[in-house]
Amino acid sequence: MTQSRTEPNYRGQEIHNPHLDPNKPYALAGLLVVDLTHVLSGPTCTRMLADAGARVIHVERKGSGDDTRSMGPYLADGSSEYFRIANAGKESISLDFKDPDDFALLKRMIAKADVVVENFRPGVMARLGLDPEELVKEYPRLIVASISGFGQYGPMSKQAAYDTIVQALSGIMDATGSQDGPATRVGTSISDIVAGIMGYAAITTALVARERTGQGTTVDVAMLDTTFSLMAQDLMTALGPHQIPHRIGNRHPYMYPFDTFACQDQPLAICCGNDHLWSLLCNALGHPEWIDQANFKTNDLREANWQAVKDALEGVLKSDLAENWRDKLEAAGVPVGIVLNVDQTRRLPQIIERGMVKALPDGREVIGTPMKFSTWNSWGAKVDSPQLDAQGKAIRQEFS
Repeated sequence: MTQSRTEPNYRGQEIHNPHLDPNKPYALAGLLVVDLTHVLSGPTCTRMLADAGARVIHVERKGSGDDTRSMGPYLADGSSEYFRIANAGKESISLDFKDPDDFALLKRMIAKADVVVENFRPGVMARLGLDPEELVKEYPRLIVASISGFGQYGPMSKQAAYDTIVQALSGIMDATGSQDGPATRVGTSISDIVAGIMGYAAITTALVARERTGQGTTVDVAMLDTTFSLMAQDLMTALGPHQIPHRIGNRHPYMYPFDTFACQDQPLAICCGNDHLWSLLCNALGHPEWIDQANFKTNDLREANWQAVKDALEGVLKSDLAENWRDKLEAAGVPVGIVLNVDQTRRLPQIIERGMVKALPDGREVIGTPMKFSTWNSWGAKVDSPQLDAQGKAIRQEFS
């Protein structure tokens, strides 16, 4: 696929798609979230809460703010795109927790909050005088969510964690890459992001429970736990037959053809999860004799002889461009997709139509929310990420 450099127009999706009506009410409107997070896992969680309509006050370190404010890539005005991606829709106040007045202000904010989210290393909140268990005792309806590398207890709980460390420990790095190549980091900060998503899920679960019981709770989400929970296919091998799984590149361990295949110009992903789809593929490629070929006839046989299947398919696919094969296989009912760079993905009409990139009033673009509701707002936050301490004065007056 030729990569276009013309910028898509992300404005006006709501005109064509009623699911993105920005005037619909928000599911979490009226909730106050005190956001003590930084970098990516915690801010991802609180950005999702902001997209759902909660008021999120991002409490940042005095002077320098969130660590990502000084991390690239940078925009023309010197601001960090890293920070923007994770913090759209929030307010900012900078506080010094060691300053008695600032700490007292923070406690007043917490007293009125529905949710507190933090991702310090376990033990830091207690040393600051904000022990999560004690906060819930003091404010019984409060939900205090802690996102960390290894959780609030266990022999590794106090260890430092970054996304790559957790990927290495979780099994996901060992499972990623070609069969004869090295273990490879997943190409995004998956451990940070999935911990943030799981934090959002846990918080909303706790909010539902609070509505039923009136009781708040602490929430403990670990990056290692959440990344490990993604390893379903490898765990089928490790937990069931007690065998050691090995990375196998892009192919599926139990279905074939379920892989990426070379075409004349670029790879194509083809997924045939049953014999019916296999027959559709064979006919579309002009080789109906493969349907009943002895070593290709069933899924188990194709999986056992995957290299022979791959060689046969690529022998045909390399005769034409990926885009042409995609069109032909789609028309035949075969699940297929071209391997895209994310810069190409953001240009897909499907992504644009569903508001997965949205233009804010200042013209800057941010990630849209993947959760679409019929009743509630699916547009998400309408304001950009805040400048450091942008709402500080107003918040101090409000909680004085």
